[in-house]
Formats: sequence, C-alpha cells, structure tokens
Amino acid sequence: MYINATGFYVPAGRVPNQYFLNVNGLTSEWIEKRTGIKTRSKAAADENLNTMSMAAIQDALPKLPYDIAEMDLIIAASYSPFDTVATPAHLAQREYNMTNAKALYLSSACSSFVNALEVAEGYFAMGKASKALIISADHNSAYSNESDPKAGHLWGDAAVAVFISKDSCAAGEAKILEIYTHGLGHIGKGPEGVQLRPRNGGIMMPEGKDVFINACIYMPQNILYLLEKNGLTLDNLSYFIGHQANMRIMSNIAKQLNLPEEKFLSNIGELGNTGSVSCALVYAQHAAGFRKGDLVGITVFGGGYSTGACLIQF
Repeated sequence: MYINATGFYVPAGRVPNQYFLNVNGLTSEWIEKRTGIKTRSKAAADENLNTMSMAAIQDALPKLPYDIAEMDLIIAASYSPFDTVATPAHLAQREYNMTNAKALYLSSACSSFVNALEVAEGYFAMGKASKALIISADHNSAYSNESDPKAGHLWGDAAVAVFISKDSCAAGEAKILEIYTHGLGHIGKGPEGVQLRPRNGGIMMPEGKDVFINACIYMPQNILYLLEKNGLTLDNLSYFIGHQANMRIMSNIAKQLNLPEEKFLSNIGELGNTGSVSCALVYAQHAAGFRKGDLVGITVFGGGYSTGACLIQF
C-alpha cells in the first residue's frame, strides 16, 4: 500500500496548563512534569468532529495525484463522534461526490487509525477497493471532564486525512511495508482502563497506572516485532512515532530501545493527547520533511485495550 497524500487540521485554540489550577487543582508544573503537556488544542464553539475532518481533507487535496471522486473506500476512525449515525465518512462522501465508495466508521480507542489502515489493507487484498481515504479525528474537548484530576487536563482536538492506494499513483510515494494490530481486552484492567461514557462523567482514565505500564510494554514490542519480521533492526529506523499520551511513556520507551532523542517525533507538548489522531497527526505534520530511504515506525496503545503499529518506507 502507498500513501498518496496527507492533510490535517488543528484548531487554533490553545488551553494552557495554568487554566486547570482553578478547575481541578493541578499546577502547571505538576502537569508538565508528569505528562510533558504545556498546552492542548481546543476546537472552537462552531467546530466539531465533522468540520475538523472536512478541513483535514481540504488540506490534503492539493497534494492528491488523482481526482478524489475515484475513492472507493472511506473510513472514519474515531471514538468521539459528533453524530453517532451520520459519520465523517458519509459526510465526506456527500461533500466530495465519492459516489462509488463504501463508507464506514471504526472505533478502537487510540489505535483506531492503525486499525483503519489494516481494514483498508483487507479491502485491497479482497479486490473490493483500490483507493481509500482514512479520516482520523477526535473532538476530545466535547467529552472531557476538566474537573477530573486524573485525566481532565490531557486532551486535545485535531483531525487527519490520509489517502492510500493499493498500487503506487505517483513517484516518490511512501510505502506502508506492514501493519500489525492486536486486541488486548484480556490484559490488565482492560475495558476499565479508559472510559468514555457520555452520560456518566465523559472521558475518564481511572486506571492510569495500568494504562501506562501496558503502553510501555506493547508500543516498543510492536515495533520490534515488525522490524524483525521484515528483516530490519532498530538501526534501520529513521523516526519513531508513538501515541501521544504521555511524554514519560516516550522517555521509558527511548530507554528500553536505546534510541536517540532525535529519532522521536512528538507534538504532545503543544497539542496534548489528541487521541486516535495523534500518531497520524505527527506523521502528517512532518511528511514534507521525510526523505528517500527514511523508515518511519508508528506504534499505538488504546483504551479497551488495543494496540498496533506500522512501518512506512520512503
């Protein structure tokens, strides 16, 4: 599979750490020390999951090497819907006249984007699609409980659009070497680790320690598995993009893998935890800077639990 174009949208609004002192009693220093977050992105009152998704698509269009109407698969990947019936995939189909496309919504917490890549891979393998649009977006601020001292200060909002195809459509396109996903509902605190129950407190992380421990186990494990399977080593890895949940997780992984700091790409300091969008967003923000020969590893861990990774070769 090949990445034809990427686009993203990040709301202009930023919420600084000091905002939370009077909301949940946490100081700016406490938040930054434990999470690495200084500010987080926040959608405006007239923005939602759908508007952010359409803006991300619009950002990608100038780079797309074919007519968007050629898409035959659209996947919206998220856990924070604006509408639980009409999804961003269906809205995009209507807005951009993708009349021949299948449209669906996929949710597996913060691993949703990587799961969507694997679903597209399956459609390609079955011969049921050849070009796919994956829209990964989360409007965390619509659901977050800011007064919760465990997780109310973590969340950011953003959207990413990634166009992929079974075969290469233009010179120089990045190739997705392999995708791996795994459900982990049976480990640790599993389904109780992270929750989003809209009528009962919003986004909560009652088992943050368990989430931290397992994220530190599975995210590096995923990358090592894919590298070994493809006859590669950590020395071949140009950049590492981990789910942007907590900078302490990234620091832990860096020590485990003995990877230098310059190989880790991140945006959590400015944007917070943008959920299922986070890894795709980091990738899209740096896409123009990747060079021929670069190998990029993306790895995620989501509530529920779920995990996944992919290798991208330039």
